[in-house]
This record gives sequence, structure tokens and C-alpha cells, in this order.
Amino acid sequence: MSEKILTLWYGSGLYNLTLGQAVMVLVGLGLLYLAIQKKFEPLLLVPIGFGGILANIPEAGLALSAAEQAAHMASPALLEQMAQALQLSLDPAGGIEAWRHSLAEVLHGDISPALVRAANDVAMDGGYAHGMLYQFYSVAIASGIAPLVIFMGVGAMTDFGPLLANPRTLFLGAAAQFGIFATLLGAVGMSAMGWMDFSLNQAAAIGIIGGADGPTSIYVSSILAPELLGAIAVASYSYMALVPLIQPPIMKALTSKREREITMTQLRPVSKLEKIVFPLSLLILVVLFLPDAAPLLGMFCFGNLMRESGVVERLSDTTQNALINIVTIFLGLSVGSKLIAERFLAVETLGILALGMVAFAIGTACGILMAKLMNTVSKMPINPLIGSAGVSAVPMAARVSNKVGLESNPHNFLLMHAMGPNVAGVIGSAVAAGVMIKYLG
Repeated sequence: MSEKILTLWYGSGLYNLTLGQAVMVLVGLGLLYLAIQKKFEPLLLVPIGFGGILANIPEAGLALSAAEQAAHMASPALLEQMAQALQLSLDPAGGIEAWRHSLAEVLHGDISPALVRAANDVAMDGGYAHGMLYQFYSVAIASGIAPLVIFMGVGAMTDFGPLLANPRTLFLGAAAQFGIFATLLGAVGMSAMGWMDFSLNQAAAIGIIGGADGPTSIYVSSILAPELLGAIAVASYSYMALVPLIQPPIMKALTSKREREITMTQLRPVSKLEKIVFPLSLLILVVLFLPDAAPLLGMFCFGNLMRESGVVERLSDTTQNALINIVTIFLGLSVGSKLIAERFLAVETLGILALGMVAFAIGTACGILMAKLMNTVSKMPINPLIGSAGVSAVPMAARVSNKVGLESNPHNFLLMHAMGPNVAGVIGSAVAAGVMIKYLG
């Protein structure tokens, strides 16, 4: 009887709980607190936080592949078979714990997918199975499906009217993407100075955080640096949620009270024909020059075309509501699966969070400075506050521009004017992602 009790205890989560796992469970609870109590991006942070908790339950292996679970728990005979599948030599004198460590390092390293599949086949033949969250990740993110479906939903909810009514705001959205490339250079510089150890692919994936576009960040990191996906996704959505706290000090520091009081003229009406032609023209023009941007921009434009055509209202409604909500659940849980203690609790994670903040601040500042520059050559003044909406946090950044503008001039409503650069920022981040994938993917 005592042996059975001991067996139960040794297999329990409490006995096997590590300090790192306990910390990550607290991180997951912290994300849930921010989502539920503070209302910070609850649609994403609730599933991400809950997924992070599930991923760190000891011995459950919910976020692990069959091979990773086998490396952690399998018998020596099965470990030897897996080593053969991975073309790895195990030291007979090293002991079983050294074998487990060697296999885990190889599985988490940069190895050929064919070898990983072979190891998974051996593990599944030995009775192990992929964890639930690992399956979600494979279907939703590793395949690239979830971020693209989310982008289609965002397109179906987007109104290009403010951008078409004032095409100059496209430059504001483009300027805000400078944060992406500045952060890429920053990550490369930190690696060159020995502060961090980021590869060029990892630096590019981190840089996309500067676009403040969650789906784009996830899509690019899943291609260029899947090992950093958890930290990048959490940083991206956290900063999107913190837009009302991060942007106003930058906006006020770079503008005078007189500039914040600038009243912009009423936008012209935009015809239905213009709204239908624009997504088609945008897709064709961009894709002809940059085919790697086709997946993200294609789904975005398709979603918008369904909205503006007016002939597929059922499809548009499903895309805007049921479909995007379902995919968001699995996307969030999949991102949470990457918050495993062994991979997330590293110095690189702090570097990602810091670089993400810098990227976001630079993007905000560049949009504002571009608006100020345009005012020196334009007869129709632009309130520089709308330049901060050039980051892709739709529509949060536009609302912040409007709020700060109303503080300086209670009769100055900038929301619709700010939606122009806000939408342009979505397009800009998709193009920037295409550039990164083109050169590094």
C-alpha cells in the first residue's frame, strides 16, 4: 500500500514542480489578471495566460511533442532508438539523465524536420502521443493558418474610407514602420556587442513587434524564429494593450500645445466603387513587387472585399464574428503553449521585451515626426497626433490620438482622421513582414 502511495506521490505535479514552472504559472495568472481585471486585450490574454498555465503543469506534457515527452520519461531502450532516429551518439557512461538532456537539446535545436518526424514516430510507437497544446500549435500556428484567418477577419472589420479620403496619411503609416527596422538593427547590435545572442532571423522576428500587429508578429516569428514565438507574442499583445499608457507621453513630448490643437478639415465622402477597387488594386500592386507579402495582404484584402462588396453579407458577418472568435481561442492557447519555463525564462526574453518597447516607441515617434515634416510642405495642416496611430494597433491607437487631441481642444475630434494612418499601419506591417520573409525566410 505504501509503495502505491509513493508511486502516486512521485508521479504527482507537486513532487515534480520546478521553480521555473511555478514562476510561469504565476506569469500565466498575471496575464489573466491583466485581461480580466484591467481589460488589457482580454480576447488574447485570457487564452494565452490559460495556455501558459496548462503548458507548465508538471508531468502533463500538454505542450510537448511525443518525442519531447519520451525524452523526458521513456526507458533507456526507447531513448536509444530515438537517438538512432536523430542520428545522435549517446555516451554509455553518461547515465540516463545525461541521455535525456542530450536528446532534449537536440530536439529543441535547429535540426531537420525529417529527423524530428522520425523521432516522433519512434516515440509514438513506444506509446507516447503529442500533447493537446502541441496539436493546437501544429494546426493553428505551425501551418500559418490562424494568423492568416485573423488577418482576414481584421480586413472584414476595416474601413478604408478615412485612408482613401485623405491618402496623405499613408505616409504616416509607412513612417511608423521605421520602428521595425530600427529594432532589427538594435537586436543585431546587441548581439554584436555580446549583450544578447540573437541570430539575424531572430532579430527580424523581434523587430516586427514594432508594428504593434499581433497576427503579423506571430506569423513572422513562426517562420523565422519559432523558438521565440511565446516571448514575441506576449510582448506584442502586451504593448498593444498598453497603448493608452505608452503613447501619450511620447505624443506630448514631441508636439507643442498649438500643434495638438490643430483642427483638421472634414473628410470627403468615399464612394462604394472606390472602396471595392482599393483592396484589389492594393493587392495586385504590392504582390507584383513583393510576392512574399501575398499571404498576409491577400487575406486582409479578401476580408475587406467581402465587407465592401455588399453581396456576401453572411460570409462577411461570419468572418468578423464567429470565425475570428473561434480562431482567436486556438491562437491564444497555441501561443500559451510556448510559455514553457525552460524556454521562456531566459535572458533573451528580457531582451525581447526591452526591444519590443523600443520598437513601439520609435514607431510612435516616427509617425508623429512625419506628420510634423508634412506640415512644412502642405497647405492643409495635419494634426501630428494622428501620426502616432501609424502603428497597427487598430483601433486602439486611433482612439488614443483622439483622446489626447480632445484634452488640448475639446471640439477637435480626430478619430476618423486617425483611422487613415491606423489602417495604413496594418498595410505597412504586412509589407514589412513580406520584406523580412523575402530576405531571411
